[in-house]
Amino acid sequence: MDDQGSNRAREMTRGGVGVIAITAGSALAVLAIALSALGIYWSRDPEPFDVRANAASFAAAQERSVVTGTVMTATLIKVVETLLEKPGGYLSNDIAPPGVFLDNMPAWEFGVLVQVRDLSKAMRETLSRSQSQSKEDPDLALAEPQFNYDNSSWILPSSEDEYEAGVRKLRAYSRRLADPQKPDAQFYARADNLRYWLGTVDSRLGSLSQRLSASVGRARLNTDLAGDSAAQQSTPSPDEMDVKTPWTQVDDVFYEARGSSWAIIQFLRAAEVDFADVLAKKNATVSLRQIIRELEGTQEPMWSPVVLNGTGFGPLANHSLVMASYISRADAALIDLRALLAQG
Repeated sequence: MDDQGSNRAREMTRGGVGVIAITAGSALAVLAIALSALGIYWSRDPEPFDVRANAASFAAAQERSVVTGTVMTATLIKVVETLLEKPGGYLSNDIAPPGVFLDNMPAWEFGVLVQVRDLSKAMRETLSRSQSQSKEDPDLALAEPQFNYDNSSWILPSSEDEYEAGVRKLRAYSRRLADPQKPDAQFYARADNLRYWLGTVDSRLGSLSQRLSASVGRARLNTDLAGDSAAQQSTPSPDEMDVKTPWTQVDDVFYEARGSSWAIIQFLRAAEVDFADVLAKKNATVSLRQIIRELEGTQEPMWSPVVLNGTGFGPLANHSLVMASYISRADAALIDLRALLAQG
């Protein structure tokens, strides 16, 4: 009896261990499915917003009227808030799953952040100053460095804390901007100021187009010193170079371009409002709208679960080349717009 009792006890013990193992395995499977679903939800691109309605509600919340510069300032604030408050929040500095396993959305966030940094720099250097000898706005002088903080810091201080501090400075600037008792805060909607910021956008789009096109690899002739017989560079470079984006970075470049384009669309729509008179005088409103139309193509839904990297005329699509096509056309239209703004 004792042996039979011992055998039964051992069998019950083995059965209990088996039940525990099955239960633990099921729990891990459920957890993995839940984290995967959450990661997919967090990876969805935020929707665009109405810049006019956003500026109106922003001004009302501050008990201020909408003045020149309100729309671009409110749009800049809204874009940063979207980075911080979208589903999943800011993911570039996550150290826990599922955020730590995601790379497409952090790349999208970085593309948006680059445009936030460029516009905040333009606002500090030109849009808020009447001439090069003018004093810079104190709130914008503090806001711009906040947005240039490390985008992957998760503690002491976190990236979110720094970006939120920058938003607070932008809000302080916008309150002073609409206060007739504080004329030291200004936004100058002039053609030369708009050209300055658009020049930075032009440079960013050109770089993105080149990086996207390099997904298939190309032998490129060295034209770095072309056009100037006296030009020099620091160290020599070969006459022909192979330019190719590593396959592990193709999707990152794609989503960075998608994020940059999303932010540029919002900022250009805001510029159409604040620079309406300047654009109308130069007969350039339709040119700006065409740039927006081209960039809207970059925001079409992605029906493929991965960014395909087929050859240019191969059997599989190359999503990077499609994105590069939209961005290149927008960049060409942007160059024409800057030329229009430079005319008297």
